[in-house]
Amino acid sequence: MIKILDSKKKNFDVTLDRLLSQRRSKIQLKSNSVTKIIKDVKKNGDAAILKYERKFNKNNIIIPSPKQISKSIASLEQKVKKAIDLAYTRIYKFHTLQKVKNISYTDKLKNKLEYKYIPIESVAIYVPGSTASYPSSVLMNAIPALIAGVKRIIMINPGQKGKQNPAVLYAAKKCKIKEVYSIGGPSAIASVAYGTKKIKKVDKIVGPGNLYVTAAKKEVFGDVGIEGMIAGPSEVTIVCDKFSNPEWVASDLIGQAEHDKLAQCILISKDKNIIKKVNDEIIKQLKELPRINVAKKSILTNGILIHIKSDQKIIDVVNKIAPEHLELNIKNYKKIVSKIKNSGSICLGKYAVMAMTDYNVGSNHVLPTNSSARYSSGISVNEFYKRISYINLSKKGIETLGPSVITLANYEGLAGHAKSVEKRIRRK
Repeated sequence: MIKILDSKKKNFDVTLDRLLSQRRSKIQLKSNSVTKIIKDVKKNGDAAILKYERKFNKNNIIIPSPKQISKSIASLEQKVKKAIDLAYTRIYKFHTLQKVKNISYTDKLKNKLEYKYIPIESVAIYVPGSTASYPSSVLMNAIPALIAGVKRIIMINPGQKGKQNPAVLYAAKKCKIKEVYSIGGPSAIASVAYGTKKIKKVDKIVGPGNLYVTAAKKEVFGDVGIEGMIAGPSEVTIVCDKFSNPEWVASDLIGQAEHDKLAQCILISKDKNIIKKVNDEIIKQLKELPRINVAKKSILTNGILIHIKSDQKIIDVVNKIAPEHLELNIKNYKKIVSKIKNSGSICLGKYAVMAMTDYNVGSNHVLPTNSSARYSSGISVNEFYKRISYINLSKKGIETLGPSVITLANYEGLAGHAKSVEKRIRRK
């Protein structure tokens, strides 16, 4: 039975914290097996990758041939291709608006300071596969990288028995990805982080994956870059009121739950009656869902229905949860939206459903999870830039500013710093 909480109860905050923490602890996997796999790939390269592919994916193919890729894409329905084309166009358009601006500034002493955005040279996009495969994830990760000007974008995507999803391959082709690897899991992460004979290493890895992929990305971080967030199992929090359609709200919750058994769906409302109706609808709709086992496990383990009487408490609870997706399915969402500070994305009104944002609205669906929306954001064009400062000091500039630097350097006990400045402003 799905958990129901009432904010009026004395132990409400403690109980909510405990439920959120329990899920976080499940997600924050620290697996010796992940470390072992990474070490094996670093030592044995392609042989180790092939070993794990055979074991976990019954796969003997690391690099699918152009002929295999073309044949797979040819099998894809035209209707699906058109849907991917539409999504590509809208996502590309929205992300081109995320303009970056180089800064160039010259002060009155003729010192010139610049701040430039430089595209990362190479990026690997991890696209989940095996039991499910997501062409939308290819678009959401590759398009911002394309716009930023990343020269080398590769895709790692596990398949079953050497066969990858044709829609994923079509999306990769659409995004001009020339390197495709039919590999997955921690061994795939290790291969692109450290390189093998067949796979050249990259500078950064992006893209969502399961617990083991997330753990592997954390393990290799430092040797290679990863997103500045946790892109783990999906989450949605929905705030609804007496005007909301319980059938719609229940389907939104289930839509998120079907992603993963560790996905989290939370409903918040002032109206006890709508909470009951949504609960009844969830039970009813789950029976009709193909992925019922996944969605049911997610809802029973991590789902929470919360009754809260005041707007301020709703705001406080949402900011505490810091959900990946937030739906404000309420009549007067303008009253609280400006006070919501922690969320990956916010859908406003009854028609703005999270499932639309996963595909072709144009915003990105790779968003911070596990409460990391408190300090991070979703994938954007900025994810694929480095920023470099350029400093050109004039003679007058160092002579004017230098004495103050010498004072601070000596105060901090860094005499070498002070001397390096002194030597440049010492007059003969």
